[in-house]
Amino acid sequence: MQALLLVVVFAAPAGAFETTAPTAILIDVGTGRVLYEKNADDPIPPASLAKLMTATVVFDMIKKGEASREDTFEVSEHAWREGGANSGGSTMFLPVHKTVSLDDLIKGLIIQSGNDAAIVIAEGLSGSEAKFADRMNAEARAIGLSHSHFVNPHGLPAPGQEVTMRDLAILAEYLIKTFPQEYPLFSEQSFTFNGITQKNRNPLLELGADGLKTGHTAASGYGLVASAAKGGRRIVLAMSGMQSLAERAREAKRVMDFGLQDFEEVTLISAAEAIGEAKVAGGSQESVPLFAREDLTMLVPRGSLADVTRVIEGNGPIPAPVKKGQRAGWAVFSRGGEPIREVPLFAGESVESAGVFSRIAGTVAAQFRSDDR
Repeated sequence: MQALLLVVVFAAPAGAFETTAPTAILIDVGTGRVLYEKNADDPIPPASLAKLMTATVVFDMIKKGEASREDTFEVSEHAWREGGANSGGSTMFLPVHKTVSLDDLIKGLIIQSGNDAAIVIAEGLSGSEAKFADRMNAEARAIGLSHSHFVNPHGLPAPGQEVTMRDLAILAEYLIKTFPQEYPLFSEQSFTFNGITQKNRNPLLELGADGLKTGHTAASGYGLVASAAKGGRRIVLAMSGMQSLAERAREAKRVMDFGLQDFEEVTLISAAEAIGEAKVAGGSQESVPLFAREDLTMLVPRGSLADVTRVIEGNGPIPAPVKKGQRAGWAVFSRGGEPIREVPLFAGESVESAGVFSRIAGTVAAQFRSDDR
C-alpha cells in the first residue's frame, strides 16, 4: 500500500547548512521534497552534464525500438577533430573512420564522458548534432525541464545552451525511474576501449553514490549531478560553479551526507493499526475502531517531530448499523496549535443494531447513570 505523504515544511534551522557551490539543489526522491536549494533556477552552461540529456534520448530510442545497442556508426572526421584526442577535452579516443557499436558509444559517453562519443551518437542517430539537439529539447520539454536548452550533445560552450540545477535534478530522477536497467552504467568505475582504460570521473562513487555525472568548463566551473541511497531512501543532488576538483568532491560529499544522515522518514499513521475509536449509538457494541486507508509518513530532521500533535475527532456517536469502511472520523495533525493536515478515518469493522431488549437495557442503564449524578 502506498504511503501518504504529510506535506509539512520541517526544514533544518536557518543557517544550519550551507555549501560553497554557487548553485545547488538536493531532493529526496521518495517524497519529492527539496531538502536544500541555493540559486537552483539560475541558468548556467551545462558542460558535460548535458550528456545526461544525450543519454536520456538514446535510452528512449532504444526503448521505443528506434535504435539498438548492436547498431554501428562510423567515426566522422568532425567527431574525431572536435571530440577526439587532439581536442583537449574528455574523449573516448575514437579512431577516425572506425566503425563503433552504439553499446560501446553509450559506455564511452557515460563512463569516459567522451565528447567524440556524443558526436558520433548524434550523427549516427539523427544525421547531425543540430538535429539531435532538436530531439534533446523535445525530450526535455516532455520531461518538464522548463528552464534548459541544448545546442549540442556534449555540452561544450555554445550560444544559447544553458541548464539549471533544478532541471538537472529532475532529469536525474527521470533517468533513475524510467530506465532502471540502464542506470547501473553510471556507477561503472572504468571502461576500456581501443586498449585505453579510463576511470569514471564521479568522485562520489567511492563515497557511497551510485551515479550520475560530472562536468567542467571554464565558463561553468566544476559541477556534478549525483544520486545515493541509504536505509530505503534515495536522494539526488545537482550542483555547479565550484572552482576546483577538490572543492567539488568536498562539497558534493557534504551535501550528500546532509541529505542521507540529517533527515529521517517517520510513520505517523500505520494503516494496519487502529488509531482510535468512535462511539456507536444503538449498536451491538458501544464503539468501533478507526483506521486510515493508507500509511501516513513525513520526512523530518532526524530525531525531531517538530512539535506535531495528533487529535482523533470522531463522527460519533454514529447511529447503528455501521458498515466496515464507513467514514467515521478524522486524525487532525497540528503544529503550534494550527491544523496542518486532516486525514479521514474509517470504521474498521461492522456493528449491527442492538436488539430491542438491548436498547431498553441501555436506556435504563443510562437513566441510572443520570440519576447517580
